[in-house]
Amino acid sequence: MTASTTFEKPSSLTTLPVAPLLDRLFAEADAATSPAISELPREKLQRLAGSRTEYLKFYGLAKDLWLPVSRETGTLLYMLSRATRAKSIVEFGTSFGLSTIHLAAALRDNGGGRLITTEFETAKIAHARQHLEEAGLADIVEFREGDALQTLKAGLPESIDLVLLDGAKPLYPDILDFLEDRLQTDALIVADNADHSPEYLARVRSPAAGYLSVPFAGDVELSVRLG
Repeated sequence: MTASTTFEKPSSLTTLPVAPLLDRLFAEADAATSPAISELPREKLQRLAGSRTEYLKFYGLAKDLWLPVSRETGTLLYMLSRATRAKSIVEFGTSFGLSTIHLAAALRDNGGGRLITTEFETAKIAHARQHLEEAGLADIVEFREGDALQTLKAGLPESIDLVLLDGAKPLYPDILDFLEDRLQTDALIVADNADHSPEYLARVRSPAAGYLSVPFAGDVELSVRLG
């Protein structure tokens, strides 16, 4: 390959319409504020966020916050999806759709596929739909509105290549229960801020449970299904 060689199919992340859209959305995410969250005492905030019974209250209060993956994690999601040639992806925690765009862009560049994403907050999923439309990727995405303990109980693909966990941290083990039997051997699971779910970490870090797992980039747990 010479220095003048060009690629016929550049990454969707670096071309129109996705690249400038991501720049704009990350800037909006950085600027977002939530008086309801900022006024809560830190102890109460941590209790709500880590509760298996009050997580819906926390995410209701945080409805104005984007809570996105980092830019680096977004790029990682795209790279992992491309490297594994993923065709079937499940995302827990749509929010405003930043991670969803990265995953859907990878599916598009892989030649197509299906991304199921679920979000509790009605307003957030409406924004996410709009953002995926702007990215030209909405046809790849199936949006499910509601509590993931209900939306991911049925209607899943026969096999899943990659999972992103980025919703209520206490629910990570429950969501894995729903998906585990459908995970392909070598399927990848990316769990954002998994340090807030000790039960989940103990499970995926146990070879006896059928996973190999490692913390990655400071805020991500990357796991592979061994079989």
